[in-house]
Parts: sequence; C-alpha cells; structure tokens
Amino acid sequence: MINRRTFGRALGLGAGGAVAATLVGASGSAHASAAPRRPAGAAAATAAGPRGSGGFPPLKTVRAGLLEVGYAEVGPAHGPPVICLHGWPYDIHSFAEVAPLLAAEGHRVIVPYLRGHGTTRFVSPRTFRNGQQSALALDIIALMDALGLEKAVLAGFDWGARTADIIAALWPERCKALVSVGGYLVVNLEANLRPLAPATEHAWWYQYYFATERGRIAMEDKAKRHDLTRLVWDTVSPTWHFDDATFARTAAAFDNPDYAAVVIHNYRWRLSLAEGERRYEPYEKRLATRPVVTVPTVTLDAERDPFTAPGDGSAYRDRFAGPYDHRTLKGIGHNLPQEAPEAFARAVLDAGRL
Repeated sequence: MINRRTFGRALGLGAGGAVAATLVGASGSAHASAAPRRPAGAAAATAAGPRGSGGFPPLKTVRAGLLEVGYAEVGPAHGPPVICLHGWPYDIHSFAEVAPLLAAEGHRVIVPYLRGHGTTRFVSPRTFRNGQQSALALDIIALMDALGLEKAVLAGFDWGARTADIIAALWPERCKALVSVGGYLVVNLEANLRPLAPATEHAWWYQYYFATERGRIAMEDKAKRHDLTRLVWDTVSPTWHFDDATFARTAAAFDNPDYAAVVIHNYRWRLSLAEGERRYEPYEKRLATRPVVTVPTVTLDAERDPFTAPGDGSAYRDRFAGPYDHRTLKGIGHNLPQEAPEAFARAVLDAGRL
C-alpha cells in the first residue's frame, strides 16, 4: 500500500498529498494531467541522506562488467530496489527530484550514469565504445550483479526506457516491474531503414547530423556540443522553463572522454551506418523479433514530446502482455522525470503493485 501521507510530505503538499493524488486520479485513471513541478520538501531530503553536489549524496562507483559505473544512491540500503535510467542528452539529474520521493517511500533508489556519461568509465582503453542497445542493457545487468540485486523495478526515459524495455523483455526474472516513457522503444534495424512522415523525420534532425563527420566533430567540440544539446532540450521540452544552472549541471556529464564516441555510435548503429559487435548478436537477433514484455508495466506518454507516438499508447499496446497501465501527461515534454517528478514517482510506486 502506498503511504500517501509520507508521499505527500515528501512533495511538500501536507498530509493529504492532494496534488500527488490527482496525478493518477482517485481511481487510478489511465490518463493523468501533470501538475506544476514543485521542489522536494524536507521529508524527501531527510530520506535521501546528506546532500552532495547537484542534489544527490556523494556519488559511488562499482566495477560492473566492462565499466566502472558511477551512480547515485538514496534511500534505505535494504529497501526494495528501483533503478532509474536516463536518456540523451541528459544524465542522472533527470531523477534528482524523483529519487528522494521514492526513498521517502522506503525504496533503495539507484541512478547510474550510462556508458559514456558522467563518472562512468570503461575499464579497458581497448574496449570498443559501443552505443548499441543490447550493450547498454547488459551494462545494467552487470550493475545489478555487482550490487547483488536479483531483481529491481526499472524505470527510464529515452535511452533509459529502451534499456529497461530490453531487460524486461529478455531477462524478465531481473525486472520486478517496468516504467517506460514512450512505451516500447526497442530498436528495429529493419524498420529504421524505411522513411517516416516528414514531420516525424524533422524531429530526428540530430540523428542524421550525427551520421556525418560534421556531426561527429561537433560532438567532440565542447562549445558546439553544449549548444547542440541545449537546443535539443529547448525543442523537445517546449513547456519546461529550466534555467541555465539546471542545464549546466547535466552538461557536465557530457565531458566524459567517451561521450562523443558512444553517442555517435548509438545513432549511426540505429540507422545501420555503423556495425555492432559480434558479442551482442544473439541479443540483437532476439530483439529483432520484437519480444513481448510480460512484467507489470506502466507506460507514460508526454503530450508535448515530439517523439510521442499518436494514438495514446495504441501503437505499442500489443508489446505488453502483463499487468498494465498507460498514462498521458498533458503539457509535459521529453524529459518527463525532471519535468513531472511527482507523476513519474507515482508511476514507479504503482507499477510495483500492479
């Protein structure tokens, strides 16, 4: 049972938690309007522990597979685990307000930097800086193994949603429940060879830019990378009024020495312009069949996200065969966890009890 009193205090809403309740509706409605974003209150800060830079406690690192993974952790060490996964061009701070809300409900919340981001580093300089989808999913499996987590709720958006979807589909025994912004985001290389409607293609302009050497050079240049990623933030979250400091806090994660290589490979691989690695072929073959997700799932669509598929989730509904709920957040853009942290946290809590 969700402790609405604790959740309401963490949101700074008082004992009733009125706004938190309206995010889902009194009867758990499948369609929710996002309330204005509010800062986490004192209860959330207490649950999260002493504050480090950027709103998280001091970051941790752990050897996990091919990586030394940098991650934030909040909440009780023996609480039910939740792993929150960021996208591009974002970082762990997309969950800076989500994490203490979940910690206040007793969850152990782990927020890792994906490969090529922040404090995460490759163990070997000889490892190919691969951005293909199964590589990122196996990174998280390795992280779970390193932390001794048999199973966790996986929640993410953009690259993070794709990574969570893949783990839920291929390793359901490791996924207690799933929260996926944008629904079923598993890359289908064959489908990606076919053109989309011009308006849809327009939203993906940077994907085609990264297919060129000009795009690669821009990502390696700090000033150009800053301006490019800031433009993406502005265009895909048109109603989110973030300040320069908020962007700068995240942009620091893009100074990782492997950032450009991983990002460029990710987008080129999606368009079949770059090869993957043989070690991942068995997983990619399974993903090409579009495997169904059977774990309890909440999917979230952001109304103002240009990548949100039309049809209120109908485009991917057949990919989720287990307990399921879908919600559309009105007036919210692509960086949904940071734009609507209360709604995202509520989805995580609800998914865990579907």
